[in-house]
Amino acid sequence: MDHETLVNHYRPNVGIVLFSRNGQVWYGRRAGAIIDHEAGDTPLRWQMPQGGVDDGEDIVAAAFRELKEETGIVSARLLSITPGWLAYNFPPKYKKKKWKGQRQKWAAMLFEGDDGEVDLEADDHHEFDAWRWGELEEAPSLIVPFKRHIYEELMAAFTPLRNFLRSQS
Repeated sequence: MDHETLVNHYRPNVGIVLFSRNGQVWYGRRAGAIIDHEAGDTPLRWQMPQGGVDDGEDIVAAAFRELKEETGIVSARLLSITPGWLAYNFPPKYKKKKWKGQRQKWAAMLFEGDDGEVDLEADDHHEFDAWRWGELEEAPSLIVPFKRHIYEELMAAFTPLRNFLRSQS
């Protein structure tokens, strides 16, 4: 995809892969999410925190803001940011303003607090109604199909980082 199409037709977005000290990943269950009816009421409501990047906002600042808004977590340390943009298209019946889809950068972060810090009602809109720690390899099977290739790329990109975290715990 050319740069002009990516910038003009894909909403800028940031996602967070939040690792625990033992290498597990934070997953939130989307509140009121639309379920993939072909698959039934499956775990496709689970995802990692993500959200829009405001005009002129730095990617790292957006990642910390989104993490706090969606999870209440502030005790996190940035480990890495994906290079370039990862993009996905919205399903045909789902349009968000003028956007064809989203272009994302993903931040890998280390959670340095304790589970009591998680507050799904930290912001006035509640993105998630439940949360859990899980394995990075679960990510592609938990997410809605139109975002699956992004989670597969994240899994491949961040597995070495996860393995390093596990070797340190």
